[in-house]
Amino acid sequence: MEIEFLPPHLRKYVVEQHYEKYTPIDQAVWRYILRQLRAFLSVNAHECYLDGLEKTGIDVERIPHIDDISKKIQEFGWRAYPVSGFIPPAAFMELQSLGVLPIASDMRTLDHLLYTPAPDIVHEAAGHAPILVHPEFAEYLRQYAQVAKKAIISKEDLDLYEAIRELSDIKENPSSTKEEIKASEEKLDRVSKSISHVSEASELGRMNWWTAEYGLIGDLKSPKLFGAGLLSSVGEAKWCLDAKVKKIPLSVDCIKMGYDITEPQPQLYVTPDFKTLGKVLEDMASQMAFRKGGLEGLNKAIQAQSVNTAELNSGIQISGKIVEAITINNQIAYLRLDGPSQLSYQDHQLEGHDNKYHAHGFGTPVGYLKDYPGRCPSSLSASEWSFVNVEPGRKTKLEFESGVVVTGTVQGRVVKDGKTLLLTLKDAKAELNGRVLFAPEWGTYDMALGCTVSSVFGGAADREAYGYTDDFVAKRVPAPKYSASELKLQSQYGALRKLREDKTTGAALEMKLAELFKTHDSEFAEDWLLRLEGVELLNTRAPQSALKAKLEKDLHALASKDEKTKQLIQDGLTLAGNL
Repeated sequence: MEIEFLPPHLRKYVVEQHYEKYTPIDQAVWRYILRQLRAFLSVNAHECYLDGLEKTGIDVERIPHIDDISKKIQEFGWRAYPVSGFIPPAAFMELQSLGVLPIASDMRTLDHLLYTPAPDIVHEAAGHAPILVHPEFAEYLRQYAQVAKKAIISKEDLDLYEAIRELSDIKENPSSTKEEIKASEEKLDRVSKSISHVSEASELGRMNWWTAEYGLIGDLKSPKLFGAGLLSSVGEAKWCLDAKVKKIPLSVDCIKMGYDITEPQPQLYVTPDFKTLGKVLEDMASQMAFRKGGLEGLNKAIQAQSVNTAELNSGIQISGKIVEAITINNQIAYLRLDGPSQLSYQDHQLEGHDNKYHAHGFGTPVGYLKDYPGRCPSSLSASEWSFVNVEPGRKTKLEFESGVVVTGTVQGRVVKDGKTLLLTLKDAKAELNGRVLFAPEWGTYDMALGCTVSSVFGGAADREAYGYTDDFVAKRVPAPKYSASELKLQSQYGALRKLREDKTTGAALEMKLAELFKTHDSEFAEDWLLRLEGVELLNTRAPQSALKAKLEKDLHALASKDEKTKQLIQDGLTLAGNL
């Protein structure tokens, strides 16, 4: 698996698939879901779905090797890498922007066969990968990722993400206790209720939910499915086409509609075609801080309480926790950042200006100098700087139109592409209307130059150099621990799978299955899926078998257990040709 082309901060999310971890029950669950999905979606999904399954090498009979999917989708300009469960939204989007489809290598349990809130290989491989073969959708996904990685993500978003991840991992782990699940649910409820505002990242998350995850396409009255959440969930795939589910024409207004990942969706959005997705995305991007900049963008970053970047019109990028934008007559006069801060240009950290050097924050005036009205300070020539005593060793006094006054002894300028990005002063003081913004005893004063804030975007400009931030935490889904009984059940499934793959037929098949189900009847009376697999196998290889009739009778008895089990069994028998 070649991951060298990935930035180092993203490599930590890539894991080995460890194909041997999939149990025979995992394989049976995959097979049941894919058989059901293929039958239903061949009629109800976008026309590229079946073609996509074939072109991405996704087989109904067995869980795919992610390496094999990656080789197939390279033909369409993508790669696939295994990851472990949820990964941070910022990391997910950056991977997609690089043409990488992150595939959660975990497999849902039999108890969560119809739906799991946790990412798993059914959702990622069978849901996302097949639609990538459509060039317009693949392009939308790339464009979306490019926009999304600029989105401002709030501290509240990160807390919510962590609570969702924790709950989904606990629910999927068979060894979790009821107390652990309840505590995690209560934590998620507390965090959800504490959300004070909808961030850009949340709005884009909603757009992703209503398009790539739960999108419908075509005619409003008879749409087809293309969202991965629908293409990987038998229950939701059928539910979504019901008249009870409201169908809304897709527009940028979808970002105003929240969603609950634990419940079927009461409304869905319909795009007439894949090209429209790009138009709606552009409508969203035009509202975002990375396009708008200015005070509006800064206020979003301040509210987020997370690491973000303000880029001045000169191109200098100031990254860190933006805490204040001081304004005079509604014009930005001074920026303040708290905690580790970084200075960059064209997404590359300026030498000597990392977040260790600027460990306690950063501040800078923004705007025009009184001596050069209408001229951005970054555009001044060496002689123009000399006129205001900005030369190494000289004392200077710089007065801004906003009223900010900076004094100190010049140490030097940082110039890139003919623009002065930074002035460094010692014994410096910065004031505005009597408020001290920088004092000599605080050390060297580095002053960024620019007259406007042209862009504000999420994260550090040079993420690799900035290092660890909360939105780039890598965690692993814990490996399940199996009891002796669970291991025995897995061996039962493994034995039936071997009979299928060995193409055992007739009396030999009936004899071996009779022995297998004798054990099953005594030890696993409540298990329905292996009995269904037995019926399927006998239906094609020993249709007159008395054992087949017994297994059908057992399944009908198990179907009376509850509505969910009844539906699963009925759907399975229908597909097997027994209903």
